[in-house]
Amino acid sequence: MDALLLARMQFAANITFHILFPTITIALGWALLFFRLRWLKTRDDGWLMAYRFWTKVFALSFALGVVSGIVMSFQFGTNWPGFMERAGNVAGPLLGYEVLTAFFLEATFLGIMLFGHGRVGERAHLVATALVAFAPR
Repeated sequence: MDALLLARMQFAANITFHILFPTITIALGWALLFFRLRWLKTRDDGWLMAYRFWTKVFALSFALGVVSGIVMSFQFGTNWPGFMERAGNVAGPLLGYEVLTAFFLEATFLGIMLFGHGRVGERAHLVATALVAFAPR
């Protein structure tokens, strides 16, 4: 096998691995919002315990998605340099937007979700959870 085929096989494995994590975080974001709303309505500690547990799973999935996504963005340039030379003016800003929204904004609100309980108001915590649920990925 030549190096190009091996590089493309590596990219295929990486993108297959990567797509799982945004999918998981999209579903978990909605579930977390549901748990948070149920806890605010009922004040049943079971909902809060579920929220805190699944927030940690969300954080792990988010971190793994970020790591595999960073590798994937570098592989665009190394595996398809001719394509990126022609399409880079379009793909580059889109990747930058994705990094800005999915990483920085979502990571900020995830930090509030993980470490803000009891430190920020209930409304701010709910807004952070809602913004994570509605965040583009």
